[in-house]
Amino acid sequence: MDYIMWRHAFKIDPAKPINDDDLECLAESGTDGIIVGGTDDVTLENVLDLLVRLRRYSVPIALEVSTVESVTPGFDYYFIPTVLNSTNAKWINGIHHEALREYGHMMNWDEIITEGYCILNPDCKAAQLTGVTEVPDEEDVIAYARMAEHLFKLPVFYLEYSGSYGKTEIVEAAKRVLDKTRLFYGGGITTAEEAKQMAEIADTIIVGNIIYDDLKAALATVEAVKSVSS
Repeated sequence: MDYIMWRHAFKIDPAKPINDDDLECLAESGTDGIIVGGTDDVTLENVLDLLVRLRRYSVPIALEVSTVESVTPGFDYYFIPTVLNSTNAKWINGIHHEALREYGHMMNWDEIITEGYCILNPDCKAAQLTGVTEVPDEEDVIAYARMAEHLFKLPVFYLEYSGSYGKTEIVEAAKRVLDKTRLFYGGGITTAEEAKQMAEIADTIIVGNIIYDDLKAALATVEAVKSVSS
């Protein structure tokens, strides 16, 4: 399934252990895709470990690239975050330039998807790593959404609350100004009800941390999202 049709995806952190049975449950859950990605301790070794184990299943797999060293062939997609509200140019275009110097000659551009990230939880690891120091308000988020679609022509605008459940009014504000750019939402989804609520607004729902705290609750988000018409 093409990523633009995804309504639900699980995000698996290469730095966190997960057994084969749980991985099978996620891959066979009916989710539209699995994203392999994390903030710290992402290595080629643990990315390859997940790739090999996930390739037993038919679910599409994307690598969300956070370090150039962890990039490896074999994924269906490569999601490239550019953090629009970062104060550090490294996370806007720095590592991207580094990656293109190293791998640009061999990239299949049909597999490369750029995500315009807007991080809304300044206390999370992603914010601390990328230099996000202030919480964008609604007008900021609208401006970043417009930047993603109209200025940079990005295929994805990603609202990242990373560990905290987002404000629906902020997500709705972003969705209202997007037309061709797809809205991803990630952060703090712990129940089927929360997944359904955000799926009624955003195009794609990303479920991550709850996988490691309550697998049954994580699996329940799949059907909840699918119950919402796109």
